[in-house]
Amino acid sequence: MPKTFPTPKLVIFDCDGVLVDSEPASNQALIDNLARHGLVLTLEQSMTHFVGGTMTGVMEKARGLGAVLPEDWIAEVFADTYAQLKQGVPLTPGIPALLARLDAKGIPVCVASNGSEEKMRITLGQNGLWERFHPQAMFSAQALGVAKPEPGLFLAAASHFGVQARDCLVIEDSGSGVTAAVRAGMRCLGFAPQGQGQKLAALGAEVFSDMAEVPALLSI
Repeated sequence: MPKTFPTPKLVIFDCDGVLVDSEPASNQALIDNLARHGLVLTLEQSMTHFVGGTMTGVMEKARGLGAVLPEDWIAEVFADTYAQLKQGVPLTPGIPALLARLDAKGIPVCVASNGSEEKMRITLGQNGLWERFHPQAMFSAQALGVAKPEPGLFLAAASHFGVQARDCLVIEDSGSGVTAAVRAGMRCLGFAPQGQGQKLAALGAEVFSDMAEVPALLSI
């Protein structure tokens, strides 16, 4: 018999790869940039190495892989990434319907991301979600100074809404995000639309592949 859970009192969404399908564009910008600095990667390799990390962590890992990066590289790659994202980023299929369902049930939602608010302004702003989340329901690692896989970002969101960690539900697509949720003591759904859910499951997520599955998982 499948385990049942109470309906959450707060749903916390990751941004990139969960609310918006921005990871391919972001990683393409990163690939193009790193190629100029001596490191050639495929899209798959870039996604494997870097999705879910902070840009400081990406810089360290890229240098370890052989990239010769200048000290101001983070500002450079942010500029490249934002230019790529401004060309257009779609919402993840099923997100509008899921948000409407949560609204209808009176369940608060927020976004918690390792990305910057500036990046979310670009991606969410194209899709009408910036106004929904900013500023009361938006938690950025860059703004708060604590990043996944540490749990502080999620705990800050729960505290802001006055909700216990055990009553929160996190929707994530990266290993660092799942780890942060587990460390925070929160139930986590791992979004794996391309079938790459084995790693997320091993870290403690309940894996799903379509946003249409979420209402049943939340018992709503």
